[in-house]
Order: sequence, then structure tokens, then C-alpha cells
Amino acid sequence: MKKLFPLVFALSLIGSSVQAQRVADVKFAPGNFGTMVNGTITGDEYFDYKLGANAGQKMFVELKVADTNGNGTIYYNILPPDSDGAAIYNGSINGNVTTIDLPESGDYTIRVYLMGNDRDAGKTVGYNIDLSIQ
Repeated sequence: MKKLFPLVFALSLIGSSVQAQRVADVKFAPGNFGTMVNGTITGDEYFDYKLGANAGQKMFVELKVADTNGNGTIYYNILPPDSDGAAIYNGSINGNVTTIDLPESGDYTIRVYLMGNDRDAGKTVGYNIDLSIQ
């Protein structure tokens, strides 16, 4: 039995690392101050969109469900530069539309994620995000 435990433990670590985070840099076309991004997310995945901005600017974010095989329980958080996961805006509490004053310069993260049954049951949600910096 002792020899089996390390193998089972190693396999459980491999299984838990399969769901990898996805990251994309958001760039605006020359002359534009905003863009639309879209994607899909499944289960306990999350997708980070990185966007550079300056202190004192305003960031507008609106998240809409485009398609789902579940309930569409999708949200986003806004994380400041160099965040350890702490958000300055939490969409599951404050809603999926905001304009927020940015407190510092650097790369902000818009983290998209699922909650509730959609997350737990591994459902997929397609989404559109309208992003702009003013």
C-alpha cells in the first residue's frame, strides 16, 4: 500500500494542473481608445486580458453572454498592476458593467470566470467584452 500512495498523489497533481489559465494582451487599433474581445470559457478555467493604462484614466468594461450550454453565470474582476489576485472591482458582486477610475499606471488584468453550476458542471459560456480607456 505504501508504494501505491506516491503514484496516486502524483496522478492527482497532474490532474489538477490540466486546467491552465489563458492570457491575452489587449491592444487598441491606432487612433482608437477601445475594442471588443470575445471568447469562451469552460468550468473552472479563467481568462486574463492584460491592458496597459495610466493612473487617473477611466476603464470601461461591459461583459455580455453570447452563447451558453448552461445558465451563463459569467463574471469578471479587474486586478491592478502586480496584483496577487486581489481585485479592485468584483463583477460577481458589482455587476458586469462598470467604469472605474484607475489608481496607478501599469498593466491591468480583466479576469473572466464562471461561478455556480456552470463552473461546477463544466459548462461553456461564450462572451463579448467591450473595453475602453478614457
